[in-house]
Amino acid sequence: MPQTIIKLAIAWGLLSIPVTVHAATKEHEVPLRQVHTRCGGGRVRLRRYCEHEDVEIPFEEVAPGYEAPDGRVVILSADDLADLPLPTARRIEILAFVDADQIDPLALDTAYYLGTGPVGARPYALLRDAMRKSGRVAIARTALRTRESLAVLWARDEVIAMQTMLWPDQLRPAQEITVPETPPARRQELQMAYNLMDAMGSGFDLAEQHDDYSRALQRVVAARLQGMEPPHAPESRGVEGATVDLMAVLQQSVDAAQTRRAKPTGRKAAKKTAAKKAHRRRSAG
Repeated sequence: MPQTIIKLAIAWGLLSIPVTVHAATKEHEVPLRQVHTRCGGGRVRLRRYCEHEDVEIPFEEVAPGYEAPDGRVVILSADDLADLPLPTARRIEILAFVDADQIDPLALDTAYYLGTGPVGARPYALLRDAMRKSGRVAIARTALRTRESLAVLWARDEVIAMQTMLWPDQLRPAQEITVPETPPARRQELQMAYNLMDAMGSGFDLAEQHDDYSRALQRVVAARLQGMEPPHAPESRGVEGATVDLMAVLQQSVDAAQTRRAKPTGRKAAKKTAAKKAHRRRSAG
Protein backbone atom coordinates (compact mmCIF):
# COMPACT_ATOMS: atom_id res chain seq x y z
CA MET A 1 0.00 0.00 0.00
CA PRO A 2 1.30 3.51 -0.81
CA GLN A 3 2.47 5.55 2.16
CA THR A 4 -0.22 7.46 4.04
CA ILE A 5 0.15 11.20 3.44
CA ILE A 6 -2.37 12.36 6.01
CA LYS A 7 -5.44 11.16 7.91
CA LEU A 8 -8.67 13.10 7.34
CA ALA A 9 -12.40 12.58 7.60
CA ILE A 10 -15.01 12.89 4.86
CA ALA A 11 -17.85 15.11 6.09
CA TRP A 12 -20.95 13.85 4.28
CA GLY A 13 -23.97 15.53 5.82
CA LEU A 14 -23.88 14.43 9.46
CA LEU A 15 -21.71 11.42 8.62
CA SER A 16 -17.98 11.53 9.34
CA ILE A 17 -15.95 8.89 7.49
CA PRO A 18 -12.31 8.51 8.62
CA VAL A 19 -9.99 8.10 5.63
CA THR A 20 -6.31 7.88 4.84
CA VAL A 21 -4.93 9.82 1.87
CA HIS A 22 -2.47 8.14 -0.50
CA ALA A 23 -0.75 9.31 -3.69
CA ALA A 24 -2.50 7.85 -6.73
CA THR A 25 0.32 8.57 -9.18
CA LYS A 26 4.08 8.13 -9.39
CA GLU A 27 6.76 10.00 -11.28
CA HIS A 28 9.05 8.75 -14.06
CA GLU A 29 12.40 10.05 -12.87
CA VAL A 30 15.89 9.94 -14.36
CA PRO A 31 18.38 11.08 -11.69
CA LEU A 32 19.96 14.29 -12.99
CA ARG A 33 21.94 16.81 -10.94
CA GLN A 34 23.27 20.30 -11.59
CA VAL A 35 27.00 20.26 -12.36
CA HIS A 36 29.75 22.73 -13.28
CA THR A 37 30.49 22.50 -17.02
CA ARG A 38 33.93 24.13 -16.90
CA CYS A 39 35.49 21.70 -14.42
CA GLY A 40 33.82 18.69 -15.96
CA GLY A 41 31.10 17.73 -13.54
CA GLY A 42 31.62 19.22 -10.07
CA ARG A 43 28.28 19.16 -8.30
CA VAL A 44 26.62 22.57 -7.90
CA ARG A 45 25.10 23.16 -4.48
CA LEU A 46 22.78 25.99 -3.57
CA ARG A 47 23.72 28.14 -0.61
CA ARG A 48 21.38 30.26 1.49
CA TYR A 49 22.53 33.74 2.44
CA CYS A 50 20.95 36.28 4.75
CA GLU A 51 21.09 39.64 2.97
CA HIS A 52 21.00 41.52 6.31
CA GLU A 53 23.93 39.75 7.94
CA ASP A 54 25.64 38.73 4.66
CA VAL A 55 26.33 35.25 5.98
CA GLU A 56 25.43 31.73 4.89
CA ILE A 57 22.74 30.17 7.05
CA PRO A 58 21.66 26.55 7.62
CA PHE A 59 18.31 25.28 6.37
CA GLU A 60 17.00 24.99 9.94
CA GLU A 61 17.09 28.80 10.25
CA VAL A 62 14.94 29.35 7.14
CA ALA A 63 11.21 30.00 7.56
CA PRO A 64 8.41 31.54 5.47
CA GLY A 65 7.72 35.18 6.20
CA TYR A 66 5.28 37.91 5.20
CA GLU A 67 6.48 41.49 4.70
CA ALA A 68 3.82 44.06 5.63
CA PRO A 69 3.48 47.33 3.67
CA ASP A 70 5.22 49.18 6.52
CA GLY A 71 8.27 46.93 6.24
CA ARG A 72 7.62 44.74 9.28
CA VAL A 73 8.11 41.00 8.71
CA VAL A 74 5.95 38.32 10.26
CA ILE A 75 7.77 34.99 10.56
CA LEU A 76 5.51 31.95 10.28
CA SER A 77 6.43 28.59 11.78
CA ALA A 78 5.55 25.16 10.42
CA ASP A 79 3.03 24.85 13.25
CA ASP A 80 1.37 28.11 12.17
CA LEU A 81 0.86 26.78 8.65
CA ALA A 82 -0.22 23.32 9.79
CA ASP A 83 -2.80 24.74 12.20
CA LEU A 84 -4.47 27.42 10.08
CA PRO A 85 -8.02 28.24 11.24
CA LEU A 86 -9.65 26.55 8.23
CA PRO A 87 -12.96 24.68 8.60
CA THR A 88 -11.52 22.03 6.26
CA ALA A 89 -8.14 21.71 8.00
CA ARG A 90 -8.68 18.08 8.98
CA ARG A 91 -11.54 16.97 6.80
CA ILE A 92 -12.90 16.64 3.29
CA GLU A 93 -16.16 18.58 3.31
CA ILE A 94 -18.57 17.44 0.61
CA LEU A 95 -20.46 20.40 -0.84
CA ALA A 96 -22.62 18.81 -3.52
CA PHE A 97 -23.02 15.93 -5.97
CA VAL A 98 -22.99 16.63 -9.71
CA ASP A 99 -22.89 14.70 -12.98
CA ALA A 100 -19.34 13.76 -13.94
CA ASP A 101 -19.56 15.66 -17.25
CA GLN A 102 -19.95 18.92 -15.31
CA ILE A 103 -16.29 18.74 -14.23
CA ASP A 104 -13.95 20.85 -16.36
CA PRO A 105 -10.84 18.69 -17.11
CA LEU A 106 -8.69 21.85 -17.11
CA ALA A 107 -9.45 22.35 -13.42
CA LEU A 108 -8.19 18.91 -12.32
CA ASP A 109 -4.91 18.78 -10.42
CA THR A 110 -3.27 16.15 -8.16
CA ALA A 111 -4.82 12.68 -7.79
CA TYR A 112 -5.14 10.67 -4.55
CA TYR A 113 -6.72 7.46 -3.31
CA LEU A 114 -8.72 7.50 -0.09
CA GLY A 115 -8.52 4.43 2.13
CA THR A 116 -10.34 3.62 5.35
CA GLY A 117 -10.33 1.20 8.27
CA PRO A 118 -12.90 -1.03 9.98
CA VAL A 119 -14.62 1.92 11.70
CA GLY A 120 -15.34 3.77 8.47
CA ALA A 121 -15.80 0.78 6.16
CA ARG A 122 -19.60 0.76 6.03
CA PRO A 123 -20.27 4.49 5.34
CA TYR A 124 -17.25 4.54 3.01
CA ALA A 125 -18.73 1.70 0.94
CA LEU A 126 -22.14 3.40 0.95
CA LEU A 127 -20.68 6.65 -0.43
CA ARG A 128 -18.61 4.77 -3.02
CA ASP A 129 -21.52 2.66 -4.25
CA ALA A 130 -23.95 5.60 -4.27
CA MET A 131 -21.61 7.61 -6.50
CA ARG A 132 -20.95 4.67 -8.80
CA LYS A 133 -24.60 3.71 -9.29
CA SER A 134 -25.85 7.29 -9.66
CA GLY A 135 -23.08 8.31 -12.06
CA ARG A 136 -22.40 11.37 -9.91
CA VAL A 137 -19.24 12.71 -8.35
CA ALA A 138 -18.82 14.72 -5.16
CA ILE A 139 -17.49 18.28 -5.10
CA ALA A 140 -15.64 18.98 -1.85
CA ARG A 141 -13.31 21.38 -0.08
CA THR A 142 -10.21 20.21 1.73
CA ALA A 143 -6.83 21.43 2.95
CA LEU A 144 -3.77 19.43 1.93
CA ARG A 145 -0.17 20.49 2.51
CA THR A 146 -1.39 23.70 4.22
CA ARG A 147 -3.35 24.89 1.15
CA GLU A 148 -7.12 24.72 0.82
CA SER A 149 -8.55 23.63 -2.51
CA LEU A 150 -11.61 22.25 -4.18
CA ALA A 151 -11.64 18.52 -4.89
CA VAL A 152 -13.72 15.98 -6.76
CA LEU A 153 -14.42 12.50 -5.35
CA TRP A 154 -15.54 9.53 -7.42
CA ALA A 155 -15.66 5.73 -7.25
CA ARG A 156 -12.73 3.95 -8.88
CA ASP A 157 -12.82 0.17 -8.65
CA GLU A 158 -13.34 -0.56 -4.95
CA VAL A 159 -11.95 2.70 -3.57
CA ILE A 160 -12.83 6.38 -3.55
CA ALA A 161 -10.46 8.53 -5.57
CA MET A 162 -9.95 12.24 -4.97
CA GLN A 163 -8.48 14.83 -7.31
CA THR A 164 -7.79 18.35 -6.16
CA MET A 165 -9.08 21.13 -8.39
CA LEU A 166 -8.14 24.68 -9.24
CA TRP A 167 -10.45 27.43 -8.05
CA PRO A 168 -12.75 28.77 -10.79
CA ASP A 169 -10.95 32.14 -10.88
CA GLN A 170 -7.62 30.36 -11.51
CA LEU A 171 -8.77 29.22 -14.95
CA ARG A 172 -8.14 31.71 -17.70
CA PRO A 173 -11.03 32.22 -20.13
CA ALA A 174 -10.52 30.57 -23.51
CA GLN A 175 -11.47 33.89 -25.12
CA GLU A 176 -7.98 35.17 -24.27
CA ILE A 177 -6.67 33.01 -27.12
CA THR A 178 -7.42 34.31 -30.58
CA VAL A 179 -8.01 31.86 -33.42
CA PRO A 180 -8.33 33.10 -37.04
CA GLU A 181 -11.83 32.80 -38.45
CA THR A 182 -12.28 30.25 -41.24
CA PRO A 183 -15.23 29.12 -43.36
CA PRO A 184 -17.30 26.28 -41.83
CA ALA A 185 -15.94 22.79 -42.53
CA ARG A 186 -17.49 21.15 -45.58
CA ARG A 187 -19.55 17.98 -45.15
CA GLN A 188 -16.95 15.91 -47.03
CA GLU A 189 -14.16 17.23 -44.81
CA LEU A 190 -16.12 16.42 -41.64
CA GLN A 191 -16.84 12.91 -42.87
CA MET A 192 -13.18 12.37 -43.68
CA ALA A 193 -12.25 13.70 -40.24
CA TYR A 194 -14.70 11.21 -38.68
CA ASN A 195 -13.10 8.42 -40.71
CA LEU A 196 -9.66 9.39 -39.42
CA MET A 197 -10.93 9.49 -35.83
CA ASP A 198 -12.45 6.02 -36.23
CA ALA A 199 -9.29 4.61 -37.81
CA MET A 200 -7.04 6.03 -35.08
CA GLY A 201 -9.34 4.86 -32.27
CA SER A 202 -9.91 1.31 -33.47
CA GLY A 203 -7.91 -1.14 -31.36
CA PHE A 204 -6.27 1.62 -29.31
CA ASP A 205 -5.25 0.50 -25.80
CA LEU A 206 -4.24 3.32 -23.45
CA ALA A 207 -2.56 0.81 -21.13
CA GLU A 208 0.04 0.11 -23.83
CA GLN A 209 1.29 3.70 -23.84
CA HIS A 210 4.61 4.37 -22.07
CA ASP A 211 6.93 7.25 -21.27
CA ASP A 212 9.52 7.63 -24.04
CA TYR A 213 11.33 10.52 -22.30
CA SER A 214 13.14 8.35 -19.75
CA ARG A 215 14.24 5.85 -22.40
CA ALA A 216 15.42 8.58 -24.76
CA LEU A 217 17.38 10.31 -21.99
CA GLN A 218 19.05 7.03 -21.00
CA ARG A 219 20.07 6.47 -24.64
CA VAL A 220 21.69 9.91 -24.75
CA VAL A 221 23.51 9.30 -21.45
CA ALA A 222 24.76 5.90 -22.65
CA ALA A 223 26.09 7.43 -25.87
CA ARG A 224 27.89 10.19 -23.97
CA LEU A 225 29.48 7.65 -21.62
CA GLN A 226 30.83 5.78 -24.64
CA GLY A 227 32.10 8.97 -26.24
CA MET A 228 29.67 8.66 -29.13
CA GLU A 229 27.38 11.17 -30.79
CA PRO A 230 23.99 10.84 -29.06
CA PRO A 231 20.82 10.18 -31.06
CA HIS A 232 18.78 13.23 -32.04
CA ALA A 233 15.08 13.99 -32.27
CA PRO A 234 13.54 13.03 -35.63
CA GLU A 235 12.55 15.80 -37.99
CA SER A 236 8.96 16.94 -37.78
CA ARG A 237 6.73 15.29 -40.36
CA GLY A 238 3.74 17.56 -39.82
CA VAL A 239 2.26 19.66 -42.60
CA GLU A 240 0.56 23.02 -42.46
CA GLY A 241 -3.15 22.53 -43.11
CA ALA A 242 -3.51 25.81 -44.96
CA THR A 243 -0.77 25.01 -47.48
CA VAL A 244 -1.93 21.59 -48.66
CA ASP A 245 -4.97 19.84 -50.06
CA LEU A 246 -6.79 19.12 -46.79
CA MET A 247 -8.87 16.24 -48.17
CA ALA A 248 -5.79 14.59 -49.66
CA VAL A 249 -3.85 14.79 -46.39
CA LEU A 250 -6.85 13.45 -44.44
CA GLN A 251 -7.13 10.49 -46.81
CA GLN A 252 -3.40 9.77 -46.49
CA SER A 253 -3.77 9.94 -42.72
CA VAL A 254 -6.68 7.48 -42.78
CA ASP A 255 -4.67 5.07 -44.94
CA ALA A 256 -1.66 5.32 -42.62
CA ALA A 257 -3.81 4.79 -39.52
CA GLN A 258 -5.46 1.72 -41.04
CA THR A 259 -2.03 0.31 -41.93
CA ARG A 260 -0.79 0.81 -38.38
CA ARG A 261 -3.97 -0.78 -37.03
CA ALA A 262 -3.28 -3.88 -39.10
CA LYS A 263 0.13 -4.30 -37.45
CA PRO A 264 -0.21 -5.70 -33.90
CA THR A 265 1.89 -3.92 -31.28
CA GLY A 266 2.59 -4.26 -27.59
CA ARG A 267 0.61 -6.98 -25.83
CA LYS A 268 -1.25 -7.90 -29.00
CA ALA A 269 2.01 -8.53 -30.85
CA ALA A 270 3.31 -10.63 -27.94
CA LYS A 271 0.13 -12.70 -27.88
CA LYS A 272 0.29 -13.20 -31.65
CA THR A 273 3.95 -14.29 -31.45
CA ALA A 274 3.17 -16.71 -28.61
CA ALA A 275 0.25 -18.15 -30.59
CA LYS A 276 2.49 -18.71 -33.61
CA LYS A 277 5.12 -20.49 -31.48
CA ALA A 278 2.46 -22.70 -29.91
CA HIS A 279 1.12 -23.57 -33.36
CA ARG A 280 4.61 -24.52 -34.57
CA ARG A 281 5.15 -26.73 -31.52
CA ARG A 282 1.85 -28.48 -32.10
CA SER A 283 2.68 -28.96 -35.78
CA ALA A 284 6.13 -30.33 -34.92
CA GLY A 285 4.63 -32.73 -32.39
